[in-house]
Amino acid sequence: MSNRLRFRSGQVQLQRVRVDSETVIEAGDLLFLDGDDAKPASDFTWDTDLATTQAGFAAVFLGVAHQPSPAGEAEPISVDVSPFSVYEFDVAASTYEVGDLLGPDSVGTALQSQQCEAVASSGLAIGRAVEYRATSSLRLRVSFASAFHAASANVNAAVG
Repeated sequence: MSNRLRFRSGQVQLQRVRVDSETVIEAGDLLFLDGDDAKPASDFTWDTDLATTQAGFAAVFLGVAHQPSPAGEAEPISVDVSPFSVYEFDVAASTYEVGDLLGPDSVGTALQSQQCEAVASSGLAIGRAVEYRATSSLRLRVSFASAFHAASANVNAAVG
């Protein structure tokens, strides 16, 4: 994968998160928290079908990687968990309205780390479209909702 991190606007809130030395992360990857380590969406375990897998991923969705972690590296990386930052992200070809719910897209039985698609309910969502696209588009401005940020709209984000 190429580095496709495209921050566009808003307030970034970076957290430093541990990464296992065998985990490979690219800047711009959608990350989840696996115990105490960050991992890309493509490493998330498939569960039954896409909707079930997206719901499980949303429950542990951490944020967007701001720096890579190559194989063999175990240093913490910076991850944006802010619900106020906007990224231009790859999306499944479609039209989009402001506020459309988005979850990670898949290829076969694997989530994609740098592409989203429209989802039917908030329990599957990790973000929202923040622009209108009247014609089919492959790129979209998106704000994400970490399950680990108290101000997030992620249904799993809670303190206490």
